Amino acid sequence: MTRFYRPLHAPQLQPKLHRPSHSFREFAPSHRLASHVATYWTVDFQPVPGNQGHRVIPDGCVDIIVDLLASSSRQAAYVVGLTTQVEVLHFAKARSVWGIRLYSESARTILKSPISEFTANRVFMEELWGQEALDWVEKLLTAKSIPDRIDVVEQQLGQMLAGAEASAPTLVYQSMQYIYDYKGNLSVTDLADKVNFSERHLRRAFERELGLSPKEMLGIVRFQSVLEELYSGNYSSLTDLALQHGYYDQSHFAGAFMRYYGLPLKRLTRQE
Repeated sequence: MTRFYRPLHAPQLQPKLHRPSHSFREFAPSHRLASHVATYWTVDFQPVPGNQGHRVIPDGCVDIIVDLLASSSRQAAYVVGLTTQVEVLHFAKARSVWGIRLYSESARTILKSPISEFTANRVFMEELWGQEALDWVEKLLTAKSIPDRIDVVEQQLGQMLAGAEASAPTLVYQSMQYIYDYKGNLSVTDLADKVNFSERHLRRAFERELGLSPKEMLGIVRFQSVLEELYSGNYSSLTDLALQHGYYDQSHFAGAFMRYYGLPLKRLTRQE
């Protein structure tokens, strides 16, 4: 089960990002969907002077995104695949977005396609679900409140999961459970040993299913585990935090942080 892994994002770590022109909120899924859905989220953004943009950091998850200001349901909803480095989004127009963050090892059952198919370009939900997607998106666009929107999502996902044929856990699914258990602090060799496959076979399975390597996924989950401790304050020093999570030295730690977050670590830890 993946319930204990809940990735964090910039507005949670940088409270000063919250302002009238940039609102980010998260909502927990129901208990029955908690092993498939990490969170539901919304972003409302106004392109005013001083707005720093919306920072998207890697989290090992896949998102269904619904543009709530779209003029039609046909182009409103699409899938964004796994990201491996930070991206800061700047919008020229007002945005209001609803998101469903899926765990990567569960996403295939819901999206009916390998996650590797979503790495290069956004894929509209209509291409995946056909008319069913258009009907579903229309309900999301016309929902009167966030609880209503969550109810629409959970009914749809619940029906899809109930109708899916039960199958044995895949190699990627089994691997992800170990990655979560060890908070990403494993080598690919150790991970391959735990699932009883060769490193080569493991890499091929990850590339085919997720579109990235097991080493990359380990790095992302390890980074998110660091963010969790930064957020909670449960660490004695940055050096100890780096060593605890398997970073060889402070330089390696700082480099990983810049790649995945795009800001120096001190920007998040200093008191302003």
